[in-house]
Formats: sequence, C-alpha cells, structure tokens
Amino acid sequence: MEIHVQSGRLTEIEGAVCLVGYYEGEGAKGTIAAIDRALGGKIKIIVSAETFKGAFLQTLLIRSEGKIGFERLQLVGLGKRAEITEDRLRKSVGQGVTAIQKLGLTSIAIHCDTKTLGKDTATTVSQALIEGFMLSLYECDQLKTGKKEQKKIKTCTLVIEDEKDTASVDAGSQRGKIIAEGVCLARELCSLPSNIVTPSYLANEAARIAESDQISIEVLERDEIKSLGMGALYAVAQGSDEPPKFIVLNYQGAPQGKKKRPIALIGKSVTFDTGGISLKPSENMEQMKYDMSGGAIVLGVMSIIAQLKLPINIIAVLPATDNMPSGKAVHPGDVVTALSGKTIEIINTDAEGRLCLADALTYATHFKPTAMINLATLTGACVVALGQHAMGMMSNNPRLSSKVQAAGLAVGERTWELPLWDDYFNQIESDVADLKNVGGRGAGSITAGLFLKQFVGEIPWVHLDIAGTSWYNDARHPYVPKGASGVGVRLLVQFLTNESNGKK
Repeated sequence: MEIHVQSGRLTEIEGAVCLVGYYEGEGAKGTIAAIDRALGGKIKIIVSAETFKGAFLQTLLIRSEGKIGFERLQLVGLGKRAEITEDRLRKSVGQGVTAIQKLGLTSIAIHCDTKTLGKDTATTVSQALIEGFMLSLYECDQLKTGKKEQKKIKTCTLVIEDEKDTASVDAGSQRGKIIAEGVCLARELCSLPSNIVTPSYLANEAARIAESDQISIEVLERDEIKSLGMGALYAVAQGSDEPPKFIVLNYQGAPQGKKKRPIALIGKSVTFDTGGISLKPSENMEQMKYDMSGGAIVLGVMSIIAQLKLPINIIAVLPATDNMPSGKAVHPGDVVTALSGKTIEIINTDAEGRLCLADALTYATHFKPTAMINLATLTGACVVALGQHAMGMMSNNPRLSSKVQAAGLAVGERTWELPLWDDYFNQIESDVADLKNVGGRGAGSITAGLFLKQFVGEIPWVHLDIAGTSWYNDARHPYVPKGASGVGVRLLVQFLTNESNGKK
C-alpha cells in the first residue's frame, strides 16, 4: 500500500474521490463550507433533502460535476464534535472506505484535519486515519482464483491544508501503516487453513521477521522439547504427525550498554485444535484453525516493533503444535511433568492451550523479564462471560494490569479483569498430581487463568483470554471485518510504546 501526504486546498486537488468527515449538527462549516461554495450550495441542498445529517457512520456520495478537482466526495458522519475520539476516526474512515471500494477504484484521498483531536494532534490523527483505512480493506483472498482480476485500492493520499503539518502527518501515517500491516499479518495467519499454517509455517514466518538486525531466533524441535523437560507441551504435540516448534524471538532494542531486562510476550499457537481424545463436536470445528491467534498476535507485534525500533527488549515465545487424536495421543487421566517440575493430571485433552502455555511461561521466566503477557484463545467460558466485546484479563499485579487496560482503551481494544482469588484453587487440585488441567464448568475462565498463574512465580504477569475477540462470524465494526480480527496487536504495541517511553 502506498501512502502519500499532499498539502493544498481540497477544492483544487485532483483525484477520483476524497473522503471528508462531516460533523453532526454543524452544517457547512470550515472545509465543508469551502467545498459547498465551490459546488454551488449542493451539499446544503442534499443535506436538507436527504436523511444524511452527519450522524456517526452515515455516508453520502456526491458527484462534483467538474466543479472541483475531485470527481466525487464521500462524506462520512463523525457524529457530535464533542464525542470524537481516535477510535471514532478509525471507524468513520473504515465506513467511508468500505463504501468507496465498491466503486472499483485503485486510489483514494482522505481529508486530514490535523486539529480534529485538539491542538498538536496531527501525528495522532493521521495514524488513526491510516489504520482505519488499511484495516477496513483487509480480506483473506489469496486462495480465491477469481479475485485476481478485481481492482483494489493501492494508493491513499492524506490531504492537509497547512504545509507545516506535512512532517507530522507523514510520521503518523507511516506509523499507522506499519501497525495496520502487523494487524493484517496476524489476521492472515489466523485466516489461512491449517494445512498451510502449520507449526513449521509459523517458524518460517518468525524467521522472516527475525531478518531484522535487532531480532534473533531460536526454534526448538520435538526432541529438544522433550529433552528439556517440557512435558506439558510435549503431551499435546505427541498425538500429531506434524512436528511441533517452540519458537523464541529475542528483540534487543534497548540502547547498547544498557542491560535492560526484557518484557516477555507469550502466545498460544495451536495451529489446529481437534480437542484430542476429548474430541470437539464437528460443528464449526473448521474455525479451530485460529486457535493460534495468540501466537499470530505476538508475531504481528514483533513485525511492528522491528520496524518501529522501540528502545526496549522483548522476548516472544510461541509453543506451536497441532492437537490431534491418534494412537500416540495423550489420554485423559495421564499425568505429565511440566518444565517447572509441577505434575499435571490431564482431565480433558481439549484444555491443551494451558498445557502449552505452562511450559512457555516457565521458559520465559528464565529471561528474568520485568513483565510477562500471554494471549490465548483459552476458554469458551470467557465468551459466555464477556461475549465478543472485551478480552478477559487476569493478573497477579494490579499495576501491570492497569497499564495493559489503559493501553487497550487508548486504541479501542477493551479488556475486563476477572479475579484470581485463591478460593478457586481447590477446583484445579488433583488427587494424584499437583494440578489438574480443568476445574469444572463454574468459573472456567478464572480457573484456567489460575492454572497459568502457577507457572509465573513472582514476575508481574497478565493473561489475556481472547477467545471471544479473535474471530467474528459477522463484521464487528467498519475496520474489523468478518473472520480473524487481529485484536490485541494494537493494544500490545501501545503498551510497549508506553513502556519504552517510560510512561507510568
């Protein structure tokens, strides 16, 4: 995708179409007034006659009839000026672009009012516009042979009125592009089928990201996983002929000479989950290709960080495997020994994600991170509790969880914290081992989080259950289409940016 910045009067710049924001209840003011004068009052006439009033996400396409440089204008409602936010900008642009792409154009322009969010917000505004633009265009179509001939938008120009804002707008738009590409990478990994996205595919994708000179990679194979004592992960992987991969990316962005402890990101990376011997029902099982959403999000984040070059150190861990039923598969009732030395009774082989994460979390503690954050499509119980509007969050550290929550709110990716009270622990106590991997139907998300807590020690840790937010059977909103969402990527990038800036 090509992103450009151009300064000048909107009425004089030429192009096929320009998307322009319109505030509800304000009529023709500012840029809208200038355009309306050039069009001979056409906007006022249409607005008075039509239902379009600038309400949030309303759209109206106007032909200029040669009176201005752009052939068409796509007005998009921003709602009340007092209610405008970064996320509303993303959604408004997404709504407008979704309508524009039906025109079969290859390039568009977007009016960038650099003071939309107040004084000195040019960088923030342009980033939000480009994120909304690019994320709304995403679709997984590389396996559709008939899509190759269709025209797609390949160029976007942000139009600004003051040339002095060019550098700030360019910086924001490039950051928005990098972040949107990382989100789309995560979406693509989740959307492609499991006969393509295998553990080996994830390892190869990680190796591509590690081509950055600040990232190194290590990939442990099945025998190494076993010899190191990762009995929980090995138990999940033993039923699959597809070789597991334990992927570790090490980003060293902190200035040389400063030995800064890293932040660890751990993503559940089950590339297909049948449930194992505790076989899932067949209905919707095809969607279990996205059970590696946690790992996909972490890879998306690492691809972004490598380009943004944040001055911070990060360890990323992806325990990648299929969960299959076979003559070699682990049985319900088996007891395995995790890397930490704890023994686990496997009650349900479909609760495999927490087994993979148990060893990954323990492995990550060896780097002595200042914080650990894991993401996982862990429990259906989280979908029951929160639906698809928020990630479930559990933590052993209120300061860290508040930072993660604040980062999510800043980018429109919400979390909701659930308690990890010791009162729940009796549900995962085993008669024959230290722990069992399920704690019954009650508080299913919490007992899963409490299970993970046993493998983090005293390190500040946050667990994000993304089961309800990783995949939508219908479009969530204008820049999150049907299918894989990539939710979590922008939250983590914002969190890591805040940490690298020393934000408290």
